[in-house]
Amino acid sequence: MIVRTFCCLISPPLERCLLKIPVRVSAVFLAAALMVGHVAAGAAQDSSSPAKKKVNSANDLPRFSYPISTPPSVLLMADEASFNAFARKVLHDIDSVLNEYDIPDKATLRQLYATKLNIEVLTNENETAAATSKSLRALQDKPQARAASGMLDRPLIEARLGAHASSGDAFFEAFRAKFQENLDALDWKLIQDRVKGMKRSFEIASPDLIAGSEKEYVDPAAAKSNTVDLPAAETLIEDRYFIHVVYPLKAQVLPILSAYIAAHNVHKPDIWAVREVTLTAEQKLTPVRIGIWDSGVDTTLFPNQLFTDPSPGAHSPHGLAFDANGDLFNGDLQPLTDEQKALYPKIVGLEQGLDDLFNSIDSSAAADARKTLSSMPRDKAAGFLRQMTFLFQYLHGTHVAGIAMRGNPAARIVVAQFYDSLAANSFPPTVEWANKLKADFLLIGEYFRTNNVRVVNMSWGDDVSEIEQWLAKTSSEKDPAARKQFAETIFKIWREAIEGAIRSAPTTLFVCAAGNTNSDTGFTEMIPAALHLPNLIAVGAVDQAGEETSFTSYGDTVAIHADGYQVESYVPGGTKLKFSGTSMASPNVVNLAAKLIALDPSLTPEQTIDLMKRGGDRSPDGKIHLINPKATVALLKTQAGAK
Repeated sequence: MIVRTFCCLISPPLERCLLKIPVRVSAVFLAAALMVGHVAAGAAQDSSSPAKKKVNSANDLPRFSYPISTPPSVLLMADEASFNAFARKVLHDIDSVLNEYDIPDKATLRQLYATKLNIEVLTNENETAAATSKSLRALQDKPQARAASGMLDRPLIEARLGAHASSGDAFFEAFRAKFQENLDALDWKLIQDRVKGMKRSFEIASPDLIAGSEKEYVDPAAAKSNTVDLPAAETLIEDRYFIHVVYPLKAQVLPILSAYIAAHNVHKPDIWAVREVTLTAEQKLTPVRIGIWDSGVDTTLFPNQLFTDPSPGAHSPHGLAFDANGDLFNGDLQPLTDEQKALYPKIVGLEQGLDDLFNSIDSSAAADARKTLSSMPRDKAAGFLRQMTFLFQYLHGTHVAGIAMRGNPAARIVVAQFYDSLAANSFPPTVEWANKLKADFLLIGEYFRTNNVRVVNMSWGDDVSEIEQWLAKTSSEKDPAARKQFAETIFKIWREAIEGAIRSAPTTLFVCAAGNTNSDTGFTEMIPAALHLPNLIAVGAVDQAGEETSFTSYGDTVAIHADGYQVESYVPGGTKLKFSGTSMASPNVVNLAAKLIALDPSLTPEQTIDLMKRGGDRSPDGKIHLINPKATVALLKTQAGAK
């Protein structure tokens, strides 16, 4: 799973399902950007009721499946009675989980209650929905999320209750007034990203685009077993919510958002420029080999900063590359089909246009992005999204490499390329496949060790649920519990492979992204971020002002934070684009670590981590530990002078 928020589609604060590719252009994302996801705190347990089952990790939760007689994309557009009957079955299971399980993880509770509230609104249970919405703040830990809680759903529900209707002139008039009132009462500094993301979402999304996404990403798994599991059901319900509840508000919301942004559009201060350190060749630097363990790198963009293997054999002289089957091949980038080559420039332009839309820049690229997505016919959306999914992960590694190399003439790229969009594979996972990838990963670790790679970036992560998603799409097994059991077998091998590779190179510092799901990496068991190893550090994301992003994951292994908000770097071909995600924060830490090692090659991974922590800035509450490259380099020089 590539760890990067899909800023290109909706907005940086994507709260869930954005940890990996393939991702869906759907109300799953719109729910985050539009703030239609909702959370409620569980009711206090009656002292006479049975003790709840303790949940220590996401794998302890039960699995559910729902028989369906039509593809999800068809059910999505079904009549109200048919869809609501399906939704109420899902609600029954969600209530059973909330009533029977003791879940300490707030991110899990947020998702369960998000679906619960979506169903309540869809079934017009507005009084219950209002109560659920009011409990949102109890589970929101981040200031931005707390401030933006209920931005759209609260005025929607209040307008329904006041007008005794969910459509018509009286309802729309009441909604406009309440939405405006609610928006004016909020602090721009806290909600600006949410508001911009909401505006962009309304500009580009359409029911056809959502339905096409459902057809591409949900239908294939359902076709294997004639069922959908709970995550797919949640997606289906969110998509229905968008089409039937949110999208009809577009004409009411967009003018208000546009005026509000125009009146308040003062950007946060950027703290990173004054912290930046740029090394020069005159400083007598020691060359530092940096491993980019990712989707590949366009090495033609860095001709003077490449590691060259004197005896490459069957692989590239700049490192190792493995295809989805685990076979070694000679290349630094994944090969593109003719169709993908033709589409790639359009995808790059789409990325730029969506970034312009987010920043309210009236450009031709913004206009093209708006037109391309909002008017895309349903029958063409699925194929377009399929290619777009691949191409977004294709450009990921090059973007990461550019960040890691910035301002360091001593940096030398070592490519370690593999395909981590596991659930996009067309073949089912097997134990044989997992063991083959394990051997590949151990080979990568050995390659790093024998070639003295000092720092490695890993802007990706995987958990059991990803394997389950992959099995749902490629296996005919209908029982989600059986799929979970086999997924755990595959994941155990996968975890051993990653941990073994890191352990095999003890003098190499591995830096990984925490993830973009606003969740605890330990609870989800996201690997490598959840691993406790002396030569590994996980990185969370902050924005340009050094404030925690709404999407960044967290946990006891996330020990340091860096800029992960609209970070500019190269993509294959040389264009520069801005992406957001912990995928961008991680190579910013790699960048600093490599500069420290270039200045003092005697540093061990443990010493480098310690130096970055001591040179950084901790927030008053102790949750955030910002890197400070300038202060850390100064600290290194002070230490060297004291010896």
